[in-house]
Amino acid sequence: MLEDSFNSDQPLRTAVFCVFDVETTGLSAAFGHRVCEIACLRCNLEEEIGRFESLVDPGRSISPGAYRVNRIAAEMLDGAPMFEQVAPSVLALMEGAVLVAHNAPFDLSFLAVEVDNADLLPPEGPVVDTLALVRRAYSFARNSLRAVASTMEVGTTPIHRAMSDVQTTWLVLERILSDLENRWGITTLGQLLDFQGGSVPYPHPRTLPLPPAIAEALEERKRVWMNYVNANGQESHRLIRPLRVSEYRGNLYLNAHCYQAGELRTFRLDRVIELTLED
Repeated sequence: MLEDSFNSDQPLRTAVFCVFDVETTGLSAAFGHRVCEIACLRCNLEEEIGRFESLVDPGRSISPGAYRVNRIAAEMLDGAPMFEQVAPSVLALMEGAVLVAHNAPFDLSFLAVEVDNADLLPPEGPVVDTLALVRRAYSFARNSLRAVASTMEVGTTPIHRAMSDVQTTWLVLERILSDLENRWGITTLGQLLDFQGGSVPYPHPRTLPLPPAIAEALEERKRVWMNYVNANGQESHRLIRPLRVSEYRGNLYLNAHCYQAGELRTFRLDRVIELTLED
């Protein structure tokens, strides 16, 4: 458990934090959307220790909705590294630190998928969510990062790019920690997490019931021929490389690289008619 991996009596003034933010190709990791930019800032209340930021090749197109938010165009990702290439730098900054994000469950859901896809061990520190802290400590009209930063009059206006949002999140957290100490006497990591309602849980993948062909393809990294019927009743025969299976609202979804489309796609398993391992 993440909650068991830290010293609850550690003073916040000596704690090491890693603030992170991801920009993504869409709103849900469960539907196969991926990270297209990531930034991390490792620091304590006295100084910055290290930072990292990079665009990331997501292996799939960016949804129109995501583009309207982050303005990351496909051509900006030409030549960008895959997540598995930047993961060592990201995880090194997170090691032994308290993870911090604004609306942390969202960022964690994408981080967990990317780390799992890269076959790497996840970070083990407790997770602080500045959105949860703001909701408990204040009564702001709006709690988006942009609105909170404006109300607190800290930092520059976030523009939904990873490092900009990371720097603003850190300034928001500094103000929150100061207010919590002055108003409630909160000075230790354990007290902070208790005030928040506990560490945000890391979304570890769980074992799901899989068709044998999918299970073998995932285990041995094989490709699969699939007959699939889409929502409009159209059947297609395509070659895919399965990456992971996730559950959302009672349905199982297969995230896979589709060679017909030339990018990552998501398929509902109950719409798969036939699966055959590639010979």
